[in-house]
Amino acid sequence: MQVIASQIQTQMANASWIRKMFEKGMELKKEFGAENVCDFSLGNPDIPPPPRAREVLLSLADSAVKPLGLGYCPNAGLPAFREALAAFLSVQQQAAVKAGHVVVTCGAAGALTSFFRAVLEPGDEVMCPAPYFVEYGAYCGHFGGVLTPVPALPPDFQPDLAAMEAAITDKTRVIIINSPNNPTGCIYSQATLARLGALVDRVNAGRERALFLVSDEPYRFLAYDGAVVPPILPLSPFTLVLGSFSKSLSLAGERIGYIVANPAMPEVDLLMNAVTMTNRTLGFVNAPVLGQRLAMALLNEGVDLSVYDHRRRAMARVLSDAGIRFAMPQGAFYFFPEAPGGDDQAFVRALLAHNVLAVPGAGFGFPGYFRLSFSVDEAVIKRSAAGFKAAADTCRS
Repeated sequence: MQVIASQIQTQMANASWIRKMFEKGMELKKEFGAENVCDFSLGNPDIPPPPRAREVLLSLADSAVKPLGLGYCPNAGLPAFREALAAFLSVQQQAAVKAGHVVVTCGAAGALTSFFRAVLEPGDEVMCPAPYFVEYGAYCGHFGGVLTPVPALPPDFQPDLAAMEAAITDKTRVIIINSPNNPTGCIYSQATLARLGALVDRVNAGRERALFLVSDEPYRFLAYDGAVVPPILPLSPFTLVLGSFSKSLSLAGERIGYIVANPAMPEVDLLMNAVTMTNRTLGFVNAPVLGQRLAMALLNEGVDLSVYDHRRRAMARVLSDAGIRFAMPQGAFYFFPEAPGGDDQAFVRALLAHNVLAVPGAGFGFPGYFRLSFSVDEAVIKRSAAGFKAAADTCRS
């Protein structure tokens, strides 16, 4: 007897490698003790929110017990928060954003899901550079969309624009990019992005249905060594940006994100009204009110970036000492090194023998590499050194 949809059954059979490794890590920690396991599988921000978060939370506790303190808010978000976000994003994105161009969502994932519901017809294609965040396929697939990955160019993993242009069809509805990138840590250059924006405009010049360029930016704040993350909205009228406060404020569990559209986009008000409606009808209703108020109060603050940078350098030393080849990440909190021996799944299994958890590149549509999240204590990174070296030696022999 079939009790679940066939599409979901397929998704469950091909469950996210990230979650598989996370669950394996829980097993190992139970068997050997958490202090004996080095878990680099999950990008879960572990450093504290900005110090003022405690003060803000205490003040919110007083307002929460007032009438409507925890009641419904407008589906697009608290008006004051949308106004504040619009001012913030106008500076970040170098565009004259107004509150009506912003919808507050349940994380960046809620923003992307609501956007896909608003614009996709069954059979529409969503293109992205690979490697890519694994959930993109599920997010668009829920509404009949088809994910079309196009391999990026190692070692720095900039998008292969010639290959992307060749892969565009009449069904291509969205191009989604993610910079700083999960899993590679690369930042797409201004030159690459300018060419991508020009490509979108060329395609749209001969179309009735728009091709959208969407930038998924939960790691925008996390750039190292003076690297600059270029703004997306000036690239083309058909641009949108997704973001969240999960990493920048260490508020992942509060699920506060947003989507902002280019004010110059044709029918921009219609699109944002549609996203507001799908945000409601998909069951999100509105983003958590306390989370919105907390993010609004801390909008111009952030976590201590130096902690992540120290960890990045420690992880680089561990990999270098093990003879593992990698490109130094420019942003986010991930490494995407080459798998010794070339087989990413075999290398991940070799690491497991030493109680070290990583995620094979196949889980991100790019075999031959593996992902490490350095959103862990620096002591865990240092403790993993022997395991990386032993696993690398095993896979090279």
